[in-house]
Amino acid sequence: MTYGFADPGTEARFALEERRARLPSVRIYAALAAAVILAYTILNPFFFTLADEAWFTMLVVPTLVVLAVYFAATFWPLYPRHPAVDFLCLLILGSLVLADDFILYSEFQRLAPGRHSAIIINPLIVTAFAAFAMIGHTRWFLAWLGCHAALYGGVVILFETTAAGRIYGIVSYLSGAAAMLFLHWALDRAHRATFVLHEALEGERARTEELLYNVLPPKVAQRLKDGEIVADSFSDASVIFIDVIGFSALAKSISPGHLVDLLNAFFSLADRCAARSGVEKVKTIGDAYLAISGGNAPARDSAGAALAFANAVIDGLPEVKAECGIDLQVRIGIHSGAVVGGVIGATRMAYDYWGETMNIASRIESAAGANGVAISEATWMRVRGAAEFEPPETLLLKGVGEMPVYRLKRRRLESATAA
Repeated sequence: MTYGFADPGTEARFALEERRARLPSVRIYAALAAAVILAYTILNPFFFTLADEAWFTMLVVPTLVVLAVYFAATFWPLYPRHPAVDFLCLLILGSLVLADDFILYSEFQRLAPGRHSAIIINPLIVTAFAAFAMIGHTRWFLAWLGCHAALYGGVVILFETTAAGRIYGIVSYLSGAAAMLFLHWALDRAHRATFVLHEALEGERARTEELLYNVLPPKVAQRLKDGEIVADSFSDASVIFIDVIGFSALAKSISPGHLVDLLNAFFSLADRCAARSGVEKVKTIGDAYLAISGGNAPARDSAGAALAFANAVIDGLPEVKAECGIDLQVRIGIHSGAVVGGVIGATRMAYDYWGETMNIASRIESAAGANGVAISEATWMRVRGAAEFEPPETLLLKGVGEMPVYRLKRRRLESATAA
């Protein structure tokens, strides 16, 4: 009867989303049905006998109560998970409408005996809404239709006095019920196709967001999605620049595939260390790795986090050697100061940083020894109590000028590795 999904989880999501989407429709239907019932109540005294008017009024009260309960149930948080609410409310409503229509039929026969009125239209309106309300729950709708048909058949058999009247009354109902069954099937099929398309679009959107969050910091990605121009200033950041020693010669001596594996192992190590240290990876430039602490990844002590990251990378180099069979050596430079960050361009976007601090960190890196760390005086002032350094050496840095440079003592690194 329905084009059910093979996966139970998908079927459950579809049914739940459908019922959530139909909440406004149920509320509107309940309100309109109540308005129609009240309209009948206003009109009836002009045409009904006192006895029929009294019976009709007695039925109006429970009908309005059922509609009020149905309307209120849609505000229950668990309503979307319980199709039994629709089943019961619409079945009771359908029964009351049958009784109302029986009174209407009697009055029509009294007022115009030659008119062949039937008590089928209003019940079919309820059936049509049941077909819509139970999309995704065809078994519930079939059960509802069976109960409603039994009620209708009972009314026809009990109160219709002729065989022809009974036959045509039942045939009229069955033809209408068949139409409602087809309506339910068609709507269910169409809504399932829409759900599949929506799921596919949501999957693509999720993959796009995942790619975006892999390229950009989460907060930056959200700002871009909100249409903001991303431009930031950070007054106290520490920039870490890591470079592989002798990479050009290494590239000539090993195969391209082996070279890629080596770089992948090294960059993966740096990524893991960055995540553990609370440091933000900015980008890789050839064989160089650029990271920052105190930018989009806030840190109480940006210099301390940067130094911890540098130590972790050097301590992890034996892992790279064990994996690739090459004794990789690096130099690391750190400088602290103000930087500017932001996203530029419309394609292949990336969050980047600029400023003199970035340039100085790259220059200081060249002053470090093999598997060593060199830092600027600005960084040293922040971490001097946390590590031991060699006496400063004033160096002439290209594009920067003379600057004191401090090198982390090797024995500190060796003891960390042993631990």
